[in-house]
Amino acid sequence: MAKPIIVIITGLSGSGKTVALRALEDSNFFCVDNLPVTLINSFALIASKNKDIKKIGIGIDIREKGFLSEISDVLKNLRNKYSTEILFLEAENDILLRRFKETRRPHPLEGNIEESIQIEKEKLSLLREISDRIIDTSSYTPHQLRQFVTSLYRIPRGTKDMTVALISFGFKFGTPQNIDLLFDVRFLPNPNFVPELKALKGTDKRVSEYVLRRPETKTFMSKIKEFIDFLIPLYIKEGRSYLTIGIGCTGGNHRSPAIVEKLQGQIKKHPINLNIIHRDMT
Repeated sequence: MAKPIIVIITGLSGSGKTVALRALEDSNFFCVDNLPVTLINSFALIASKNKDIKKIGIGIDIREKGFLSEISDVLKNLRNKYSTEILFLEAENDILLRRFKETRRPHPLEGNIEESIQIEKEKLSLLREISDRIIDTSSYTPHQLRQFVTSLYRIPRGTKDMTVALISFGFKFGTPQNIDLLFDVRFLPNPNFVPELKALKGTDKRVSEYVLRRPETKTFMSKIKEFIDFLIPLYIKEGRSYLTIGIGCTGGNHRSPAIVEKLQGQIKKHPINLNIIHRDMT
């Protein structure tokens, strides 16, 4: 019987770990939150004997006594026995502080929130270093974070060699924090200034045709396709599991979605799981 895939969700308090764990549930993971560190390996063993459980999500954080002294050995043992991935969530200090003030929840380390945030960041630095993937959630809403994590784990690992996420966004709303390759398409003609196109989305055929028919767009699409076609096989050869490509315009409603939709059709030939996210399209 095949062993389950295990994803450990951890990171800074207030960074969105609960949201991320719910995203795993959306991806058909069997999830457990706040599982004591000493029970993780026993839980994994029991779960692995259930043929219906193929993907497991476990949420852990610093609240548990003994967490820091035991977590390293527990994760090492887990990785030796199962296909295990550690997903570490973090955010800028001022963002974490704002989130705690908005929710009026105390920090798990108690005391002054600003000091607790910094102390926790220092205590978890070693765990951060051994994590497989780090997500800075500073610029994400809960919905956007859930969508992003779901896109990473929607398709079982092993189906294809690598997961590629194409994200369209608007620079006016901030650049996504977890972009590997970033392309700025604000040099393209803007449909926002065309009265009959202004209210439409970049996924609309009329907007797409307006953006894609321009000579500069055709040249850009040719060059970006050539660039990505060159990189993907090299990333796969390196053993990389994820690649996130960001396409940004001013508001994220017209040009970048149109480019992302076109680009996805051009790179489907690669052995990749392809996920599309239009972050700011309204």
